[in-house]
Amino acid sequence: MFTSPRFTRTSWFSSPLQTAALGAALLISATAHAEPVNVAVAANLQYVFTELASAFTKSSGIEVKPSFGASGKFYTQITQGAPFQVFLSADMDFPQKLQEAGQTLENPKPYALGSLVVWTTRDLKIEDWQKLVNDPAVSHIAVANPQTAPYGREAIHALTTFKLADAAKPKLVYGDNIGQATQYIVTGAADFGFTAKSLVLAPDAKGKGKWVDVPASSYSPIEQGAVLLKYAKDHDLAAAQAFYKFLYSPTARAIFEQNGYRLP
Repeated sequence: MFTSPRFTRTSWFSSPLQTAALGAALLISATAHAEPVNVAVAANLQYVFTELASAFTKSSGIEVKPSFGASGKFYTQITQGAPFQVFLSADMDFPQKLQEAGQTLENPKPYALGSLVVWTTRDLKIEDWQKLVNDPAVSHIAVANPQTAPYGREAIHALTTFKLADAAKPKLVYGDNIGQATQYIVTGAADFGFTAKSLVLAPDAKGKGKWVDVPASSYSPIEQGAVLLKYAKDHDLAAAQAFYKFLYSPTARAIFEQNGYRLP
């Protein structure tokens, strides 16, 4: 690994009217509470989550407090008692592992399908990125840590599919998460790198460099899942449930699509 300091249901209600009344009461109760919903968010969602949280707060009055990072690291933190009510992972594996560990209140569900791209801010023919891997002039290729970041794992998968893993290995520079790996690309610290399509479509990325899609057939589908965590049971459950439900609403699904994600 590159280590240079530069890179571092049971219902008791029988009528629809009573059920609706309960839902309204829960939402009012949640809205009245001053504490925000604490959400662990995979780094590839850094920009789209701002839109999601804003739309949710506007419609519900409930604030959301995100923490961004690598899905694998969040898995470890949650098993150790981190105070998160909802987890948005960059894959389904970590939410499922949390369920197996007794850390969830519901079954994990996919909310989006992520896409992998290669991006450069240097004067390179990025459309020929496979040739660039073997180019002696290319010395650093950014990728998220494949042990903790699903986008990093699938980047390695793609390199392996194209039989480029051995050539790329000495050039790889690892970010703790996809956000950090992307910073290596944006700053030019890496010649080019692998990142999430949602990040190259972000407002801050417009006009910066060039990117191309990595063929979807070269890596496993990046099915991203969310889960309502056990911690929420005794910490503003109604508010956490409201946000979790919102993630699968038409409003949220439209936001995901507008930011480069496909829908499951």
